[in-house]
Amino acid sequence: MYDFESDPRIDPRLKLILPLLTAEPMALPTTREGLVEAMNTASAIAERDAMFEAVEMNDTEAVVPQAGLRVESFQVVSQPDGNTINIQYIRPDNDDVLACVYYIHGGAMATLSCYMGNYRAWAKIIAHQGVAVAMVDFRNSLQPSSVPDVAPYPAGLNDCMSGLRWLHHEAANLHIDASRVVIAGESGGGNLTLALGMKLLREGHVDLVTGLYALAPYIAGYWPQPELPSSIENNGIWLDLHNDYGKLSYGEEALEQRDPLAWPLFAQPADLKGLPRVVINVNECDPLRDEGIAFYRKLLASDVPARCRQQMGTIHATEVIPMLCPEISRDTARDIAAFAKG
Repeated sequence: MYDFESDPRIDPRLKLILPLLTAEPMALPTTREGLVEAMNTASAIAERDAMFEAVEMNDTEAVVPQAGLRVESFQVVSQPDGNTINIQYIRPDNDDVLACVYYIHGGAMATLSCYMGNYRAWAKIIAHQGVAVAMVDFRNSLQPSSVPDVAPYPAGLNDCMSGLRWLHHEAANLHIDASRVVIAGESGGGNLTLALGMKLLREGHVDLVTGLYALAPYIAGYWPQPELPSSIENNGIWLDLHNDYGKLSYGEEALEQRDPLAWPLFAQPADLKGLPRVVINVNECDPLRDEGIAFYRKLLASDVPARCRQQMGTIHATEVIPMLCPEISRDTARDIAAFAKG
């Protein structure tokens, strides 16, 4: 069993909270239907709600200044299914026309919500850098976000596309510079960030965004992989990837077909050539670290302007829980905002 206490790489502040983040490995059902049922029992929902309550402490004055920002919510009809999704919109409280970060929350494309306290705090930190932040609450594949529906791939990706199109349609009303919109997201949101960029490219609409910023992207589809050493050496540091969770939750057929819009690490040069600039941000002590780096190298090989940042001492997606290592969150927020501003 992994002993995080003896790992010299991990920031001591993170060692204090790792016991709270790390759960016992879950015995998975053998079907998607069984996994959906298991993730929506009364006890599973109570556990989720307790986590939501715990992360509320991120959105306090001690972590991020609350004044000077405007916080709104909008409902959007998503296509092609006609379902409703929610957009949380956070920006400086003025009518200046600003660059915009279109942010996609994490949770393995399966759980969580952009309305959680840590995500509100994270968006506020970014918005304080002088940009607008539009956070899309798409259909998760297992547990509801702020919308009741759950559905496997490609439902969440379609919702993210619909939210982006709505953002452009409403740019004038939102006081957004439509020529300076970037997509960003962490973990499952990093997957959807890269997948949405490739979907835009495939459909001839990549000009809707000027960049992609993926943090700790969850993109390989299956683990462990010997060519991704972090999927072995870091497994058990918060995340346990050595199971079929991703395949069952997001869609077995898409994984078997090696669909890059479901699992972007399957991307080939034709899927990548023509993408706008990309930033990949990885965490040193994350099982997902090396798939992010591998994707970065694919981008370079496909002549995509890309750079990669590694946050030393951090665990998976440390940045989006700002109370843990606030200076790391603020530094990354500044980088994302500068990326959006161009």
